[in-house]
Amino acid sequence: MNSKKIVSTSRFIPVAPSVIFDLLADARKHSTFDGSGSVLHVRKAPPRLYLGAKFSMDMKLGLRYFTVNKVVVFEEDRSIAWHHWAQFTWRYDLEEVPGGTNVTETFDFDKPWSFVITRSKKDQSNLRDMKATLERIEQLVTA
Repeated sequence: MNSKKIVSTSRFIPVAPSVIFDLLADARKHSTFDGSGSVLHVRKAPPRLYLGAKFSMDMKLGLRYFTVNKVVVFEEDRSIAWHHWAQFTWRYDLEEVPGGTNVTETFDFDKPWSFVITRSKKDQSNLRDMKATLERIEQLVTA
């Protein structure tokens, strides 16, 4: 992506998009694949996310805190995205290709509160963390 406040990375995973989407649509499992180590566990979430669903997570980015997220994109087996109060958006796009799925994770923090990310220096580790997330997703869905 062009903006310094949008980070994106992709990975081929050798399973059908539906398998990956099922993992992403279960907020209770997000801590199992989070490559940043900031998602501790879910506080409250429906069994399966849907457009407009809200879920809350205990987090740690230096200090412990919790956040309430809202699902803003939900296209079965194709795309899912959510954001919290500061409108930072986490998005996963799934593209079926021969032999599996290309998964793209995008973090968009091009919002007025972006200074929180840059001051915490998370902007410098986002790409590494996102690559670790996609690796963990692959490990979970191919195990």
